[in-house]
Amino acid sequence: MAGYVEAAEAYFRSPAIREPLRDLAARYRELNVRAVLLAWDAETATGRPRVPNETVAQACRDYPDVFTGLGSVDPHKGAAAVEEVENIAALGLRGVKFHPSLQAFSPDDPKHWPIFAACERHGLIALFHTGTSGIGARQPGGQGIRIDYAHPLKLDSVAAAHPDLTVVAAHFGWPWHMDLIAIALHKANVYIDISGWSPRRIPAEVIRELRGRLNGQFLWGSDFPFFAPERCLSEIADLDLTAEASAAVLHGNAARILGLLASRAQCR
Repeated sequence: MAGYVEAAEAYFRSPAIREPLRDLAARYRELNVRAVLLAWDAETATGRPRVPNETVAQACRDYPDVFTGLGSVDPHKGAAAVEEVENIAALGLRGVKFHPSLQAFSPDDPKHWPIFAACERHGLIALFHTGTSGIGARQPGGQGIRIDYAHPLKLDSVAAAHPDLTVVAAHFGWPWHMDLIAIALHKANVYIDISGWSPRRIPAEVIRELRGRLNGQFLWGSDFPFFAPERCLSEIADLDLTAEASAAVLHGNAARILGLLASRAQCR
């Protein structure tokens, strides 16, 4: 991530501090929080090596009480990406993370839909980065990264064509968050993730839906290491949520879609 992470650190005003897995596991265990680890494959668009799905799966096997994992496929790899979805399922990972901006692909292009169909077939969630990106922020040309690929409206056709696919839109699609809310109101298989933001800075219209009619489709997240889970939990506690609404956002919704109903740990 050299050359990318520095821009993100400046954007979030927070250093990305690396920790050994054992220390990270101990931190999350102390908080009674479950971390979702993400693999990474954007080789075609960036020329950078992938973080293998096997690496994430091994971490989850080593620390099963605090780590859950999502795999990654490069959508430009076509049939190989579809095959890798099958490998992700076989590894016991819970879904696939897509980053349209950094992977330089448009989710609403049907040529990529066999990948989403494979996720649907294997019961894997599809997590998409949506909205602007801290990576490339305030750099000339945004380091060549296009945020239009991550417009949440590009997920509407995906969710419509794959009704049994659980679609998660990370970071609630700002500045197009009202479009995402409209999609989630229309399609019950679309979930909204609030990671990557200080909870006290989340727009009021998003919080209104989180408290109300879309409470069952919201998920909390920190986007660690840019936002510490301790900070996010503290600020969420100040949002004046009912006990029922808080339980759904902090635990119930994520536990359901990740297949972790037996776990008591808060997710992400």
